[in-house]
Amino acid sequence: MSSFPMLTLLTFLPIIGMVIVMMLPKEKRSLIKITTLVATGLQVVLAGFMWAGFNYSQAGINNPATFQFVERIPWITFDSGSWLGMIKIDYFLGVDGLSAPMVLLTALISFIAAISSWNIERSVKGYFALFLLLDTGMMGTFLALDFFLFYVFWEIMLLPMYFLIGIWGGPRKEYAAIKFFIYTLFGSVFILLVMIGLYLSVNEVTGEGATFHTFNILSMMNPSNYTQDGILSPFNPDNLRFIAFIGLFVGFAIKIPMFPFHTWLPDAHVEAPTPISVILAGVLLKLGAYGIIRFNYSIFPEITRELVWWIALFGMINIIYGAFCAMAQKDFKKLIAYSSVSHMGYVLLGMASLNEVGLGGAVLQMFNHGTITAMLFLLVGVVYDRTHTRGLNDFGGLANNLPVYTGFAIVAFFAAIGLPGLSGFISESFVFLGAFKVESIRLLTIISAAGIVLGAGYMLWTMQRVYLGKLNEKWTDLKDLDFREYTMLVPLAVIVFLLGIFPSIMLDLMNTSINELVNQVTKTDFHSIMSGMK
Repeated sequence: MSSFPMLTLLTFLPIIGMVIVMMLPKEKRSLIKITTLVATGLQVVLAGFMWAGFNYSQAGINNPATFQFVERIPWITFDSGSWLGMIKIDYFLGVDGLSAPMVLLTALISFIAAISSWNIERSVKGYFALFLLLDTGMMGTFLALDFFLFYVFWEIMLLPMYFLIGIWGGPRKEYAAIKFFIYTLFGSVFILLVMIGLYLSVNEVTGEGATFHTFNILSMMNPSNYTQDGILSPFNPDNLRFIAFIGLFVGFAIKIPMFPFHTWLPDAHVEAPTPISVILAGVLLKLGAYGIIRFNYSIFPEITRELVWWIALFGMINIIYGAFCAMAQKDFKKLIAYSSVSHMGYVLLGMASLNEVGLGGAVLQMFNHGTITAMLFLLVGVVYDRTHTRGLNDFGGLANNLPVYTGFAIVAFFAAIGLPGLSGFISESFVFLGAFKVESIRLLTIISAAGIVLGAGYMLWTMQRVYLGKLNEKWTDLKDLDFREYTMLVPLAVIVFLLGIFPSIMLDLMNTSINELVNQVTKTDFHSIMSGMK
């Protein structure tokens, strides 16, 4: 247990900022923006302290003793007086090698998105209050170790994102916001049903020897905590674990977004304001992959082993289909949106490998994709603010009078392609190394490799149309990057280079947890556990 509430501060610091923003007069626009920037900036500092104090060798995946900065206090205790018995929900936070990179990513992207939001001028108070609420929801989701608490944070994200798209978005903002809401809520229903089934199937023992049902995620990961007759118990001959796995997987896959649940993403990206697109691509898509690894893999290891070929298949479809869709786009922002669909396919492929290299590559790809795609959306926003168009054929030759901006674009584009020396290359290489090692998905891995060529195709073609050639006469007066835009892009560019040259900075952080997770998923034997219980 942590004596200093590091994770609570990380999670609820934006809420403190939101309360201050709500108390400020709406005319104090600059003060509202500064408050948001300070709150997200302090969150980055706290995330840095968390990283500095993180014990790399202790970062397990399912043992309560190996989670760090743990905070656990009773939250809701209620004696139902019925067959449900005592209902006990804890405020339970902790961090391990799987969640630590996502915490760092969330803090960084939220801070950069706050800088990007500086030019928001309509309903400033409402925008930044919702922005900070969204930040808390994202951070809490990565840190929660109680399923009920996780679900609360998961749902908290839905409301602010709906309004941030629906009020501050583009011409079709209402359609995009409603579509996002319906898809996400549809997935949340599946997650809720599985959560209830797991709660009724798992027991936790108190210090006094009493037993009660629990939402404790770590207890759900331990087969010996399941009741013999629990509906989702691996020892129940009539168990529904396969259906529960599918329901949970679909709920999280919508967020990735995995084909065929991806159609909400391009509309949401195109209509959302630039800072919200940055958060959507940088953090929210990672929540789906994180949920599958944290819940499906850890709680249902035996079903995970059976379905890895299907996970790899959908990863391959995401990679190839997303790349072809990106190649067909004429809207700059929609192209980057479909490229996200393609690149999240690499995460699915790495997850399907069930080995340390592939799964480590998948988690690293989650972090790298967050920084690279955030950079790409910021670059689209920079040029859109100046030209008020995103048509790829409306530009041409921007490098002639925007040389610094073009330099950042080249870094981001080549990182997305996977150029050696940049961060995207390392994570994608690990994904393919791990996946190719598994004979059952080797053919799917070979087909998926075509996505690298397709990605290079649409990225280089976009660079040619937007930045190279003769300058379009309409844009002769465009000015290069200002100070605010430098502060957004420089940190991301530094990370792209740093993790491309020294990827062990992030790999060491997650290594112990990934190794233990792979061991848990591949070697859990319910038959021997059942025999031991008897």
